[in-house]
Amino acid sequence: MTITISIDCMGGDHGPAVTIPASLSFLKLEQTARLILVGKEEAIRAELKKHHAEQDPRLQILHTDEVVEMDDPIEVALRRKKGSSMRKAIELVRDGEAQACVSAGNTGALMAVSRYVLKTMAGVDRPAICSILPNRKDGPTYTLDLGANVDCEPHHLHQFAIMASVLVTALEGIERPSIGLLNVGTEDIKGNEVVKATARLLQADHERGALNFYGNVEGNDIFKGTTDIVVCDGFVGNVTLKAIEGLARFIKEVMTTEFKRNPLTMLGALIAKGALNAISKRLNPSRYNGASLLGLRGLVVKSHGGADAYAFEWAIRRAFEGANHNLLGTLAAKITELMPRDADPAPTGMPN
Repeated sequence: MTITISIDCMGGDHGPAVTIPASLSFLKLEQTARLILVGKEEAIRAELKKHHAEQDPRLQILHTDEVVEMDDPIEVALRRKKGSSMRKAIELVRDGEAQACVSAGNTGALMAVSRYVLKTMAGVDRPAICSILPNRKDGPTYTLDLGANVDCEPHHLHQFAIMASVLVTALEGIERPSIGLLNVGTEDIKGNEVVKATARLLQADHERGALNFYGNVEGNDIFKGTTDIVVCDGFVGNVTLKAIEGLARFIKEVMTTEFKRNPLTMLGALIAKGALNAISKRLNPSRYNGASLLGLRGLVVKSHGGADAYAFEWAIRRAFEGANHNLLGTLAAKITELMPRDADPAPTGMPN
């Protein structure tokens, strides 16, 4: 079965210079994939020409004149740029011409446009951004929300846990993935009222066998792999993610500087080259690029805005895997049974 993915080629800090090489590399590895490249045709064709790929039969170009810039307010993306590459790529999913969409564009704009075009699933109040982080067990820790909803009520966090549980079951084959609630301590008395109330909702689901709630977890549990899923609001999640990214870059810079300090340390680096390469590969944040926008009536994957081609290719792969595992159908099938009935149609605060 051929899976078609629409690519917002103009999104992110680098546009076609990153999205096109990533797309071509992905197609070499995945023979059952087809891509629709959305954006300014002249720029896309120029990049394809550099890679001698103008005639690839599995590529289609959809021209658009407008681009959602990284600093565009949500209102601009939603109301003034209806012909943007971001919006057209999402509309292809809505219209059934693509099974998933990938964009490295403005996070707030992508969530707002996706929610407007695709709508949320029945029973879902707010979509959430879910991504994976590495852990000591050499597996992924699925973490959400990473920035779509900075202010949450208990039933929102409850819904995030349900959606993530379905996601991990579909993609990882784990029948009852464990869920941790991010808190300032593991004791039941810790945390604010929102976290405490959320814990009660999740515990009730655990007792009736609907979810596998582990309990409260702390920040270090993300990398221990204590649970398969870690749930928090978008404010905490986004701050946590940015802190992790900053620490990873800091460690890499320190190691590079110290190993280049003098001939002796350079020799040590040469001797340890194999181990250092393995460490770099294992901790490379590019391998974990690609966050799913859960709760929409269509698959949308958000790439980091500053991603290079290698990282953006991983985001495409996340989208492909979601479509290949019928994630949307699985979510829809489980949502009615598990979702709470509260409704909150109010718009959410989202970062750029």
